[in-house]
Amino acid sequence: MAANSAYVIIGAGLAGAKAAQALREEGFDGPLVLIGEENERPYERPPLSKGYLLGKHPREQIYVHPPQWYAEHDVDLRLGTAVTTVDPAAHEVTLADDSRIGYAKLLLTTGSSPWRLPVSGADLAGVLYLRRVEDSDRIKAAFQSASRVVVIGAGWIGMETAAAARAAGVEVTVLERAELPLLRVLGREVAQVFADLHRDHGVDLRFGVQVTDITGHDGTADGVRLSDGTRIEADAVIVGVGIVPNTGLAQAAGLDVGNGIVTDEQLRTSAPDIHAAGDVADAFHPLLHRHIRVEHWANALHQPQVAARAMLGRSAVYDRVPYFFTDQYDLGMEYAGYVEPSGYDQVVFRGDVPTREFVAFWLARGRVLAGMNVNVWDVTEPIQALVRSGEPVDASRLADPQVPIESLLKNAERQG
Repeated sequence: MAANSAYVIIGAGLAGAKAAQALREEGFDGPLVLIGEENERPYERPPLSKGYLLGKHPREQIYVHPPQWYAEHDVDLRLGTAVTTVDPAAHEVTLADDSRIGYAKLLLTTGSSPWRLPVSGADLAGVLYLRRVEDSDRIKAAFQSASRVVVIGAGWIGMETAAAARAAGVEVTVLERAELPLLRVLGREVAQVFADLHRDHGVDLRFGVQVTDITGHDGTADGVRLSDGTRIEADAVIVGVGIVPNTGLAQAAGLDVGNGIVTDEQLRTSAPDIHAAGDVADAFHPLLHRHIRVEHWANALHQPQVAARAMLGRSAVYDRVPYFFTDQYDLGMEYAGYVEPSGYDQVVFRGDVPTREFVAFWLARGRVLAGMNVNVWDVTEPIQALVRSGEPVDASRLADPQVPIESLLKNAERQG
């Protein structure tokens, strides 16, 4: 391979695979190398805590492309391969075997890793994290043999794995330092909905608690001890206390790193010819007028198209409204927008909250910052349009299910 002729992508997850696809679709016909540390070809992660974990989706359904796609599109897919250094000056990356690959353009889609619980016993067998497909396999196997599990952390991963455990007939205790699940993401008003949901399905939720250690017997976890001395027995312990972006390569290479690899709206980093996308990118968002890092599937799916166009020197800006979704028990939810924990002054509900068929809107100074539809469908696009408009809305009409969301958008446009 000629030096500095290739387009190289580090990170063979959804973002990396979609970037390779986008580069080919945009007409790039030069050498294209996709490098991944995992031995699995690129796959999507949401099923790992949803359909695949529940046994509803076959393994083949999680993959981004069929096995033959990479050869058919002349993508040099290198799995089980670690990149040790990036040299922006030489336009070169070094692999674990000390071989080097020159690049004309480089895309970092290195993703993120779970925060490891810093307590005694965290390295015992039976302490499980969820990030990779083999993690999901281990948790699924644990559900078959365990009668009781403890989930540490009441974020999305914790809540989804708790729901999967209950679906498998396993007793579940969830431990969370905050007062409610998902509190930082949803705020008190909406977080309560998820607390009620899990209690209704028999989950033992314990809030305002702190884990001090994981107890074990013969090298295997058998319980969790709290700061007040309480010990909760468990056949397996699932830890979901957040993720950290994999910025090590970028930081060592001298790139600007904040809450991820800092990029502009075109996903360009501080180093020439290096871009970043997906979980790892702390990207400037033109709509929000700030840098944000979104740890969700939609970014990994859509950012690569912008990154590919920008790598090819074409006009491209990533300004999609942030989006994520969850499925827990009989609750399906979509969320569009972005709200800081203390960045809103009102939550407006339309629909029936007790039966969990409603839409919630987060507002600041009368403007819709985000909306979440729960078991109400085909409203994501108008919600995103309301968020994008940035115009004030009538809260009483927003709360009225008889008033189409689209009409609120038209009113907002007229007011503008």
